[in-house]
Amino acid sequence: MSLSGLAMDLSPLRESRDFRLIYFGFLGALVGTLMTSVAVAVQVYDVTASPGQIGLVSLARAVPMVAGLLAGGVLADRFDRRRLMLVTRLPLAFVAAAMAGNALLPEPRLWVIYLATGLTGLFAGLGGPAMLAAIPALAGTAKLAAAGALTAASAQIAALVGPALGGALIAGPGLAACYLVDAAGFLIFSIVLWFVKPLPPTGGGTVKPREGMSGALRFIRGRRLILGLFLIDAAAVIFTMPQALYPVLADQQFGSPAVTGLLYAAPALGAVAGALTSGWTGRAGGHALIAAVLLWGLALTGFGLTTFLPLALLLLALAGLGDLLSETLRSALLQRDTPDDLRGRVSSIWMVQATVSPALGNAAVGFLAEFTGARQAVVIGGLVCVAATLAVAAAFPALRRATLR
Repeated sequence: MSLSGLAMDLSPLRESRDFRLIYFGFLGALVGTLMTSVAVAVQVYDVTASPGQIGLVSLARAVPMVAGLLAGGVLADRFDRRRLMLVTRLPLAFVAAAMAGNALLPEPRLWVIYLATGLTGLFAGLGGPAMLAAIPALAGTAKLAAAGALTAASAQIAALVGPALGGALIAGPGLAACYLVDAAGFLIFSIVLWFVKPLPPTGGGTVKPREGMSGALRFIRGRRLILGLFLIDAAAVIFTMPQALYPVLADQQFGSPAVTGLLYAAPALGAVAGALTSGWTGRAGGHALIAAVLLWGLALTGFGLTTFLPLALLLLALAGLGDLLSETLRSALLQRDTPDDLRGRVSSIWMVQATVSPALGNAAVGFLAEFTGARQAVVIGGLVCVAATLAVAAAFPALRRATLR
């Protein structure tokens, strides 16, 4: 394979004006959202001096988001998806502006932070399925892997830039500046959406309320490839999300809390490298997806076994590479095999799993570490991932045969 065949496929950005507008608008808004997540954590701790409140405010966002995702999936199959994105993103600019006003008060109100965080999760959930379901219409079904790699890369870029920029603003102009930048990002994104063509679902949005989510669940149960994609996604994260243990591992495994930041950064760098060399994914399929999930599990197993920091960072980067590739292929296969009139609802269930499963994975690894120790928990989780992935691959021939060609 030539180097040009490995290079990231940028054709969706070149060929589709609407995809380009939404992509860069979403990237800017995502950077602002991650800046705000840092600001919220800092502000809640400043107001309460309680680490537990930081966890509660995260929960205050997650619960409304799950509810919003489930409702948003039905809405995305009944109404114009561009309009739905617009009416759920514009309010977020006002919510962020309200948080800035609260931050400027002599004594910021904790209830305002909780309310604003809950509204942010709700609106983000309501509009999320519409954005995901619109990708085939924006980029074309032949470019689903390329669009997926670009989207995954944007999330990694935002994860690297957003918190760092948020920290810099907090240390400089202050918390309110973070919220104002976030508000500006959502306002700009909303303006950009005005220039995108309408994106109605196939059939003109004729989904009946009684068909709702039950129709999507019946489709998932009856479609072996789709069910296999959901199960292999679960196999990739349950018991194999070591992020919650990085501070412990930095101290116990590598003898220095100072390396914690490196442990968090290594998977993101591997994921960016995977995105930059993802040009081949448009010609891949189920076997490549299975291999990518196995790479994730095996790399984390090796990470748990080594005490040599350079090797540990390399293994975490390989895990990030596997995660990026599996995410790209899972998303592309899901969108390709789902009829357009079901994409909103199936996407919403997919996004709920993507929200809940990593949280369960971190909790499971943390709980396991209480009994086995942090290193052993990572190793066990990696081996469970490998075993579960092989089991899903064996049980779902449709997953092995799937292709994006």
